[in-house]
Amino acid sequence: MQNKINLLFIGDIVGKPARKFLKEKLPSLKENLKIDLVVANAENVAGGSSITLDTAKEIFSAGVDVITTGDHVFKKREAKEVLKRMDVLRPLNYGELAWGRGYLIKDVKGEKVAVINLIGRVFMDPVDCPFKAVRDILKDVKKEAKIIIVDVHAEATSEKLALGYFLSQKVSAVIGTHTHIPTADERIIDNYTAYITDIGMVGSFDSILGREKHQIIERFITNLPVRFNLAHGDLRIQGVLIEIEKFTGRALSIRRIEIRG
Repeated sequence: MQNKINLLFIGDIVGKPARKFLKEKLPSLKENLKIDLVVANAENVAGGSSITLDTAKEIFSAGVDVITTGDHVFKKREAKEVLKRMDVLRPLNYGELAWGRGYLIKDVKGEKVAVINLIGRVFMDPVDCPFKAVRDILKDVKKEAKIIIVDVHAEATSEKLALGYFLSQKVSAVIGTHTHIPTADERIIDNYTAYITDIGMVGSFDSILGREKHQIIERFITNLPVRFNLAHGDLRIQGVLIEIEKFTGRALSIRRIEIRG
């Protein structure tokens, strides 16, 4: 249908195994699902933490259009150049002095589409209020775009859901990232805003959040410093497919997807 946009939003991409798997699977996935816009969270794409110029280029060459991030994005100095030069966002509510920008607007099938990146405050480092930050920026964004996608990178399910209801009928979709575990609560709020608490990750399913299981278990048992290596087995792409009405910005449907090797 010409009057809708198909959005694919992909969960946190965890390191080199995930990058290679995404490059292998995403082109055919886009073709089969007739995807118009791909957004992916890639704050863990470089060795499992942050992002570099080379890893960002690899993700874009795989077919991703916009990259969002989260609390790990600033852990590599090179991220400053990535955020300056590419369609890569950092959370809006880190404030004006942080590297990069918290939203962007792209042209998709003749319609302006805005992507906004937020980060939560519950069980996470102190940042500006995500509710106030997104409320204030929407005043300007809505002048340009009807279709608005929000990535809420947060730990607490309650905070994500609260933002979902806070933004109901104001944005097209509120998508939760960060925990690497997909939730089964996808819905359309008030017949307008697509919502899910977490979309999962791109990485090893046979792992603990994309890392080798035995190392995580050792850390829990001993409480001693342990190096967490990336896991390679049973790679999967997790995310959501959202249909959005072009001229109103209303989400028509949302469904979870999982692509296996």
